[in-house]
Amino acid sequence: MLAEGTIGFAFAGNKFVGSVQRDGTGALYSTDLNGGNVQVFAPTVSLAANPSSEHFLTSSLGLGGFPSRDIYVASANGIVHITNDGGSSDVFVSGLSGAVRGILFDSVGSFGHDMLVTTILGNVYRIKSDGSTQLLAAVGEDTEGLDIAPPGFGAFGGQLVVASEGSGRLRAITTGGVVTDLSATFGFTIPGAEELTFVPLNLGASGNPVEGFYGANYTPNVVKADASQFAGFQGDAIVTSETTGHVFRVHWNGSTFVVTDVGQFPNQPEDGIFVTAAIINPRPGPAPETIPTLNQWGTFGLILLLAAASVHRIRKRSVATR
Repeated sequence: MLAEGTIGFAFAGNKFVGSVQRDGTGALYSTDLNGGNVQVFAPTVSLAANPSSEHFLTSSLGLGGFPSRDIYVASANGIVHITNDGGSSDVFVSGLSGAVRGILFDSVGSFGHDMLVTTILGNVYRIKSDGSTQLLAAVGEDTEGLDIAPPGFGAFGGQLVVASEGSGRLRAITTGGVVTDLSATFGFTIPGAEELTFVPLNLGASGNPVEGFYGANYTPNVVKADASQFAGFQGDAIVTSETTGHVFRVHWNGSTFVVTDVGQFPNQPEDGIFVTAAIINPRPGPAPETIPTLNQWGTFGLILLLAAASVHRIRKRSVATR
C-alpha cells in the first residue's frame, strides 16, 4: 500500500501509524517499532478529501485530558479520532476554516497540553480534549509544519513556530496569539518549507533505540536518522524543503538566526517527527530547562526505516537488508 506515497507518520507508543496519499478508506497503515509488519490500520475509517489527498496525523500523549496513544487524522476541515487499536473512531472536530494541514500535541505544557492545528488558509487553532476550539492566530497563507520552540531559541522559547511552504516563511506565535514573522524580522526564508520540528534538548538521553528523527520520504518509504546524527543541534529547528528535498538547520547564535543546509532526503520530504524520551514517556509540566548544546556538528545521515516489502537500514559504511 505504500506505493501510493507516504505522507503522515506518528509514534503511537506500541507502533507507528502513517498515512498514504489517498482519500477514503485504506489510507492508514501501521508498523512495529522496527518498521516491520506493515499493514492497513483502521481499514473501515473513511477520510474526507484533503488537498492533494494528504492526511497528516499524530498520536495523543495522555496529557491535557486526551487519551494515551490514540490517533488523530486530518480529514478535510476536521479531525478524526481513532483508538490505538484501530477498532473504533469518531469525528473529533469539524468545521474549521480551511483543510487541516498539521496537527501537534503540546508535550511541554506551554499551551496547556492542548492540540494545535494548522490549516491551508493559515488559521492556527488551539483545541481542548473536549473538542472546543479557539482560533489562536491567522497568518494569511497555507501553513503546515509546526512545533513548540524550546528555551534558547532566541526570545521565542515556548512559542509555537509554524512554516508556510509557499513563501518559505517561519512565524512564531505566543499563547496569546501574537504573531512574529521570523523571516521578515531576521531576513531569511526556506524555499518550500514543509515540515518543521525542533531537535529536543534531551535527544538520545534515554538510550532507547527508538529515539531519532523519522520522515516520510515520498513516495516509497519512511526514513530514520538516529539521535547521534543531531549531536550539537539540540534546541535548533529542523526544516525540510518539499521542493528541493534539502534539510535545513535554523540556529539562534545569540543575536540572529543562522540557516544552514545540513542534508537532503533521498526523495520528497513530507511529514516528520522526533521521537524522544519526552514522547516515549510523556509527563505533564512546563517546558524543560535549557541545557548546554554541543559544538560537535556531525553529519546528517538518513536510515531507511521501511519499504513496501522489506526493511532496510543504511549505516555510514554498510548496508544490511532483511
